Amino acid sequence: MTEKLVVVGNGMAGCRAVEEILKRDPGRYAVTIFGAEPRVNYDRIMLSPVLAGEKTFDQIVINDSAWYDRNVAALHTGRTVRRIDLAAKLVEAEGGLKVPYDKLILATGSDPVRLPLPGADLAGVVTFRDLDDVNAMVAAADAGGRAVVIGGGLLGLEAAYGLVRRGMQATVVHLMDVLMERQLDDSASFLLRGALADRGVETVLGAQSEAILGEDGRVTGLKLKDGRVLPCDILVMAVGIRPATGVAQASGLTCNRGVVVDDQMRTSDPSVFAIGECAEHRGIAYGLVAPIWDMCRTLADVLTGDEAAAYAGSILQTRLKVSGVDVFSAGKFAGGPGCEDLVFRDAGRCVYKRVVVEDGKIAGAVLFGDVADGGWYFDLMRRGEDIAPMRETLVFGQAITEALRGVDPRSAVAAMPDQQEVCGCNGVCKGAITGAITSQSLSTLEAVRAVTKASASCGSCTPLVEQLLQLTLGDGFQAQTGPKPVCSCTGHGHDEVRRRILAESLKSIPAVMQALEWTTPDGCSSCRPALNYYLLCAWPGDYRDDKQSRFINERAHANIQKDGTFSVVPRMWGGVTSADELRAIADVVDKFKIPTVKVTGGQRIDLLGVRKDDLPAVWSDLNAAGMVSGAAYAKGLRTVKTCVGSDWCRFGTQDSTGLGIRLEKFMWGAWTPAKVKLGVSGCPRNCAEATCKDIGVVCVESGYEIVIGGAAGLHVRQCDPLTKVATEQEAIWTICAVTQLYRERGWYLERIYKWMTRVGLDGIRAEIEDPERRRALYDRFAYSQRFAQIDPWAERVAGRHAEEFNPLSRRMELT
Repeated sequence: MTEKLVVVGNGMAGCRAVEEILKRDPGRYAVTIFGAEPRVNYDRIMLSPVLAGEKTFDQIVINDSAWYDRNVAALHTGRTVRRIDLAAKLVEAEGGLKVPYDKLILATGSDPVRLPLPGADLAGVVTFRDLDDVNAMVAAADAGGRAVVIGGGLLGLEAAYGLVRRGMQATVVHLMDVLMERQLDDSASFLLRGALADRGVETVLGAQSEAILGEDGRVTGLKLKDGRVLPCDILVMAVGIRPATGVAQASGLTCNRGVVVDDQMRTSDPSVFAIGECAEHRGIAYGLVAPIWDMCRTLADVLTGDEAAAYAGSILQTRLKVSGVDVFSAGKFAGGPGCEDLVFRDAGRCVYKRVVVEDGKIAGAVLFGDVADGGWYFDLMRRGEDIAPMRETLVFGQAITEALRGVDPRSAVAAMPDQQEVCGCNGVCKGAITGAITSQSLSTLEAVRAVTKASASCGSCTPLVEQLLQLTLGDGFQAQTGPKPVCSCTGHGHDEVRRRILAESLKSIPAVMQALEWTTPDGCSSCRPALNYYLLCAWPGDYRDDKQSRFINERAHANIQKDGTFSVVPRMWGGVTSADELRAIADVVDKFKIPTVKVTGGQRIDLLGVRKDDLPAVWSDLNAAGMVSGAAYAKGLRTVKTCVGSDWCRFGTQDSTGLGIRLEKFMWGAWTPAKVKLGVSGCPRNCAEATCKDIGVVCVESGYEIVIGGAAGLHVRQCDPLTKVATEQEAIWTICAVTQLYRERGWYLERIYKWMTRVGLDGIRAEIEDPERRRALYDRFAYSQRFAQIDPWAERVAGRHAEEFNPLSRRMELT
């Protein structure tokens, strides 16, 4: 009979335990998972790149909704378990939901520590633990200003670095004189401090916080014990974590610092187990992923019948990428009595290595800047190998040491024991990788990542995974050449997919997948939106947009916000509005009690806090006033920003406002690989900031200078000159032609400046300055606009895709 397994915790530990159990005995349990967060399981380690704008949430999802559909009987997201009835074997969640269990796994993780400082409850004081914290920091960064981060550990430094990448000034305040003192020695910390300064992060060491200052209920600064005040617009507490034991303690389970478990991860109740950061094993509560993966494997063995399985604790190593710098530490990295140090420094490359030797064996190591040999040092330390024969060259790394001993470097990889860990982020050892390559006929790095998760997170182990792939396949190995594949579902790159769609007249997503031999039945969240766009661009009028291949913002034609409401931005042609439009907006705000109205940087008005169920009615009222969707959510034309031009400005040389309106009215509705913003300035004073837009126009006495490839968000880039034309009509022809060239040759999600860098500005200019090619591109753009200029708001008001706004039809939306 199938047993009932309940998992409290929908994070990395809980889901990994379920995965390990499914590997061993997939039919043994009916699994129910509770998660306090309202979303699927994601890689918490990768929150730092999300904060820095280097990854999106979709890119760090570990288990998507399809995984839960296949493997989990019931998923309850956004529901915290409040009580466990140990006698009745019941868990009770918010809302009174009660679920019985035969076996229960607690994977509740940890809670961030909040210092009990005066002012800690002010608005703008946040922690750095989950996606909601990241969203709060991103929102603060969008407004600019200064950030102060309390805590010079990994999370604190990553928070500061991410906020700097988002445009803020950031200062890290740390109680100790050494950054990351649990992982780094003084020398490595010194180098890290310099690297942070180079990246715009200021550090204040040996400083104790006294109080958080504020005005009108919001944080304004941090006061230190020495009297200094550090002004800030947001304050991040990153001073540590503590095991989340609340529900376990309230239910009568034995707890110290964490939930006490034995070597089989069993708590004081024989039917209840605990893993991850909430568990305390032999007096230790681990906060790193490697021990958590060990716990999950042991627990899976126990729950599938291996009563001899036991977890003996973990020897810790730390391999991290701190603010873009690689660091590694393990064991007694700071040395001590009876230890001797082997040190290597390369000032030019900012590399520092320290290997600590005790009794002829490696006792610890700390590496900064070059961590390639971290796994080798750790394996030598774990095995207790005598390093006397290699002592003179040990600090120079494995490649030099093995080469001087006459060993082929590839043999060193072959000689690695199967149990040696390769991917620390996901706890994947060599044997798991080579076994998967052999048993599942994997032949590419992407395939290995998809199956084993090795190198799928920070990527620092990618070279070693590639070596294992080459070693295992031997003569059958073929190095990846040519463009990167669209996704792991195919080996084809974007250009090849687009070429074959046209060459073979492929006019549907299933047709593309069949002809190009997709390796998955339905594609994934990376390839389906790309294919949908490529087909829309290739076959205007023939291909029908696939709603299910778009993310929630494009399906709902509004931007989802952190609280689940939406923002609505009506289009204002060239940034020009009227009293009637403003009255209509005000009436909508009052009627639907919209809490926030904000003027955007693109000369539009944003209505924030609209309930999803109200969207069609809001659109209907705005439509009635003559307004259409501003496409603020779209991979398409967003805005055309203008200055007042020759109509009003003393310096205006041309009618920049009129040109902007004509461009926007002709180009609205066009789908593009990524968002497109235009600007038209009436003179070289450039009041419309046209030279940092995707495409810009600077009006001069003798005509119109057209520029391309600017950016003013996470990446800031000034446009490059494209061409100059004499008349307004030529300007419109040229802008539409270059937009069409980008539409036809850009890769999905590739901004114009990245496309221009990839293909070369000279090639784009050659196409645009050839009159026949320019005319052909313009004609294709004009033809596609016949099918694109349909207001999606009006369609939804008329009832198309009404199910999107029916609360009873919703299950779980992924942004």
